[in-house]
Amino acid sequence: MTVLMLSEDYDPSVDRVVTTLGQLDVPVFRADLGWFPQQLTLDAELDDGRWVGILRTPDREVSLVGLRSVWYRRPTGFSFPNQMPRARREHAEREARFGVGGVLSSLPVTWINHPQRDADHAYKPRQLALAGRCGLDVPRTLVTNDAGAVRRFAGSVEHGTVIKGLASNILYEDGQRKVGHTHRLADDDLAELDGLELTAHQFQEWIPKSHEVRLIAVGKDLFAIGIHTTDPAALIDWRANYDALTYSMVDVPARVADGVLAFMKASGLNFSALDFVITPEGRWVFLESNSGGQYGWLTPTLGTSVSDAIASLLAQGGTQ
Repeated sequence: MTVLMLSEDYDPSVDRVVTTLGQLDVPVFRADLGWFPQQLTLDAELDDGRWVGILRTPDREVSLVGLRSVWYRRPTGFSFPNQMPRARREHAEREARFGVGGVLSSLPVTWINHPQRDADHAYKPRQLALAGRCGLDVPRTLVTNDAGAVRRFAGSVEHGTVIKGLASNILYEDGQRKVGHTHRLADDDLAELDGLELTAHQFQEWIPKSHEVRLIAVGKDLFAIGIHTTDPAALIDWRANYDALTYSMVDVPARVADGVLAFMKASGLNFSALDFVITPEGRWVFLESNSGGQYGWLTPTLGTSVSDAIASLLAQGGTQ
C-alpha cells in the first residue's frame, strides 16, 4: 500500500517525510496537481461506490485502490498549455478541479488533511467559536464593518485592541508584495476609521504576553515551541522580525492538550499549527490555527519529531 503525496516540487518538509517513509519501507507516490494534465494523467472508473484506476506520470503510476493515505501539502494549481485561449483554459481548470479533485477527495483513506476540511478550517471566526466550545481560552473578538462598534469594543477592553487579518496577510499592490501584520490600535487609529465600512475586519482584545507558542498537532501527538522576543514589533506579531526570535520546547498543560485534541477532532484534521499567547500568569490563550502551517523553520528546535509523527500517521493509514 502506497502513500500519495500531493505537494509542490520543492518542499524540504516533504523531503524529510519521504526519507523517513523510505526507512520504514513504505512506498511513496509524489506528485503535484500542477503537473495535470501535461505530466499527470488520471484514469478512474466508478465501481461499486468507489473510484478505481490509476494516477500516472511519465515515469510511474499508482493504483487508487492501492493507497493507504494521502498527504495534501500545498500542491500548486493545475497547469495548461499557454497557447490555450483564456476561456478554454478557465473551463479546463474548472473541469479539472471538479473531476480530479472530486475523484481524489472521495478516496476513503487517511488524509493529512482532507482539502474540504482545510477549506472549512480557513474561516477564523469559525475556529474561534469552535476553540471556545472545546474548552480553550480565546480572546474577546469583534468582526464588523461598523466604526461605532469598533470604538465601543475598544472602550470595553482592559489592555487595548489589535486589528488582524481574517484571511491571508499578503497583499499585492502596484506590483509589490506587501505583508500586513497584527497592529495594535492607538487613539489616532480609532479616530480615523475611514474605509472600515467597505469590508469585514477582525478586532481582538490585546492579551498581555510573556511569550507565544506555536503548537504542532499531528494526530494525537502535540509539539509545542515557545517563541520569545524583546523586539517591540515582534512582541505584537512575531512574524514581523524573525531575527529577533528565540525558541524553546515547552510542556503543554493537560487542560490545553485536551482542548486541542477536541478541537482537532471536531475540525476533522490530522495536522495543524496552532498559535497561543502565554500570559505572565501562565494562561494559554488560543489565537488561530493554520491547517497547512509551516514548521520546517523550527527544525533546529524540534529536530525530526514532527516529520517522524507525520510519517508514522501516513504509514499507519486506514479507511475513513
